[in-house]
Amino acid sequence: MELYELMREAVLDGDEEEAVRLARQALEEGVNLQEAMDQGFLAGIQQAGQLYEEEEYFLPDLVCSADAMKSALAILDDTLKSSGGQKTEKAARVALVTVQGDVHDIGKTIVGAMMTASGYEVYDLGCDVENEKVIEEVKRLKPDVLGLSALLTSTMEEQESIIRLLKQEGLRQDVKVIIGGAPVNQTWADKISADGYSDNAISAVKLVESLLKQEGGAA
Repeated sequence: MELYELMREAVLDGDEEEAVRLARQALEEGVNLQEAMDQGFLAGIQQAGQLYEEEEYFLPDLVCSADAMKSALAILDDTLKSSGGQKTEKAARVALVTVQGDVHDIGKTIVGAMMTASGYEVYDLGCDVENEKVIEEVKRLKPDVLGLSALLTSTMEEQESIIRLLKQEGLRQDVKVIIGGAPVNQTWADKISADGYSDNAISAVKLVESLLKQEGGAA
């Protein structure tokens, strides 16, 4: 438990080097990796998110916490997958991408960290990804939710283009699409037929939870 507490603190401190060291220590000592993730690193990012919501943390703090968690989890996740030690329940899949022409990824990174901490299987497709590539990844990954980020007014229309392509490929009914980014809002989401809009990582998690519950209730 002391190791898990150190993991949590490393994420809260945004100490990427320490988080990676602790992840490697967990491997060397043969601790339960799923517990290390849940009670250590993921607990840290959840607390960081709460502190951000309470305005005790600022955006740079949350970014550092997210980076520390991602680096540590990358080490543990590879081992979990290779050993078949992943969680047995099927987690909902969330794919995140910053649309083509846009290289901003801070918001997407934080959303991904919070989604992971909430138990979702997250796939970060990167930034400045061509629309056709996004469609290919949706076909390959079959995510339950697709998050489209646009931080520029000149790229927000790519969100609409991707939704149009999803419809053309017969994929739209199989995936919930949420959007985010500085220039977009709920009015834009309604206009382009997105399933939801969020302006921060905390509300994005709540939005996904709500959308998936609606889907489950309709099934």
